[in-house]
Amino acid sequence: MILVIMYRDGKIQYLEGLNMRKVRIMAALLLAGIMVMSVCGFASAKETIIVYTSMKESLIGDIAAGFMKKNPDIVVDYQSAGAGNLMAKIAAERQSGRILADILWHSEVPDFYSMRNEGLLLQYKTPLIGEILNPFDDWDGHFTAARLGTLGIVANTEFIKTPPTQWSDLFKPEYKDAFVIADPSLSGTAFMSVAMLDKQFGWEFFERLRANGASMGRGSGQVVDDTAAGEFSACLGVDYIVNDKIVKGANLALYYPPELLMSPSPITIFKDSRQQDAAKQFVDYLLSQEAQQLIAKEGTLAVRLDVEYPEGFMLPEAKTVLQTSIKVDYIELMEKKEELIKKFTETMRK
Repeated sequence: MILVIMYRDGKIQYLEGLNMRKVRIMAALLLAGIMVMSVCGFASAKETIIVYTSMKESLIGDIAAGFMKKNPDIVVDYQSAGAGNLMAKIAAERQSGRILADILWHSEVPDFYSMRNEGLLLQYKTPLIGEILNPFDDWDGHFTAARLGTLGIVANTEFIKTPPTQWSDLFKPEYKDAFVIADPSLSGTAFMSVAMLDKQFGWEFFERLRANGASMGRGSGQVVDDTAAGEFSACLGVDYIVNDKIVKGANLALYYPPELLMSPSPITIFKDSRQQDAAKQFVDYLLSQEAQQLIAKEGTLAVRLDVEYPEGFMLPEAKTVLQTSIKVDYIELMEKKEELIKKFTETMRK
């Protein structure tokens, strides 16, 4: 006979006549309950910050892992999508009562000015601002550039044998019905590129592209995938997305005409974030040498000069890009964003 004493519902109960098999089962269940409570208690001790970003997995994944390694009490939950989809998600969350994200990081700069004007962003003046290249003359801490994304002409080298040297090369016969630009309503880098090319060359540039059969694709990653697959001969592509494909063996090359396209990728903290201190730590980590080296490793321009780039990417020098890239008025773009997207879409569908 085995006497088992259990504590249940606030009372001590005596159970007699249990065989050893039942005792083992009860012990296992008790142990499992203790383990579940321990795990739950451990998890609840951690903070979770939610990051909405347009950066692809190849870029954000290592950064999140590096941050969590240095900050084991903070979990980074990131969600990656195009800038257009992220802003639509944020708009829907605002309608429901609260933005779920703590941090936003993408490349459609006018969005950040718009959110700043609406009072959605936390003003955080990172102590690392003096260590980085800052493309914003009116920087006030509401958002900070964490990357200097460049774009150029991406050519499938099986089809394009002569490297393009000017944007006007896209009007040549070898690009007939074979050049694609991502949808600027989905891709922040595409929108910024359309704005910069319009500023530099006027709308006639896009009309001539369309006359030569250029088309509008979907996201910034998709147009590069389609070009690598041979569906197009060339596209307007983002540096690290293209370089990732090249490293993996794609027959692609990235060419930079003299009129450089550079779209900063700002990071910001939402004012209503419930994890502001942890979010500030993430921003500072992203601007640190360690994280910026991870950015450089992926084949895009860091905002720090104390990083090294892998050989073979042929990226332009960061200071040169900052000084010579096409400049646009972000506040003016904020006001005419929808008009510009509509105009581009209509032009490419003629």
